[in-house]
Amino acid sequence: MKQTSKTVQNVLRGMRDGIPIGLGYFAVAFSLGIAARSAGINVIQGFVMSFLNNASAGEYAGIAAIRAGAPYLEIAVLILITNARYLLMSCALSQKLAPNLSLGHRMLIGFDVTDELFGISVAQPYPVPPSYIYGAYSIALPMWALGTAVGIAAGNILPAVVVTSLSAAIYGMFIAIVIPPCKKNRAILLIVPASFLISGLVSLIPWVMEQSESLRIIVLTLVISVAAALLFPRKDEEEA
Repeated sequence: MKQTSKTVQNVLRGMRDGIPIGLGYFAVAFSLGIAARSAGINVIQGFVMSFLNNASAGEYAGIAAIRAGAPYLEIAVLILITNARYLLMSCALSQKLAPNLSLGHRMLIGFDVTDELFGISVAQPYPVPPSYIYGAYSIALPMWALGTAVGIAAGNILPAVVVTSLSAAIYGMFIAIVIPPCKKNRAILLIVPASFLISGLVSLIPWVMEQSESLRIIVLTLVISVAAALLFPRKDEEEA
């Protein structure tokens, strides 16, 4: 009975933390829906597409490929490459889960690892209960899919400037997730602005500019993560 009560509390806590993420997702997915409509995607197709692929960059790339008449295999490979950074996030998040957590739970959790959901999950004390993550997913994922469907239905009724302003909400939300850990950890406080600076400088290199944004994110994440681990190693007592 006590365990059931704890599980319910974790779910409700996850749902609470997932509400602002869901609202941001709805706004961004709304503009995604308008783009999807221009590619000939209807409301039901758009809802299912976003429910199975909660990733703005991946979906935008997929919609562009659909609009261009690309074959299914090419679309699949394009989305896989665009979303490849989530593989790294899933590996990192797995280290925050209990070692005896079943493969089924790990696969369900890996299904919807996004930047924002990853952020609130890794910020939880070890081990992160699956019920907390599922609670956040239960709000964020439907809101993303619903936003796409509503955007398709609304079409081009709203002015372009309104849609663009709605898309900016996701960046404010992400900053709100990053700031609290920066206040508690000096290493994170140094790494976050350094990552922004390095990313901006590297993007000015001609050869790098020709590479996809997802590939740049993957390489920079690996390099910065290794550098951070070497410069700010965690001590044994912190891991314990």
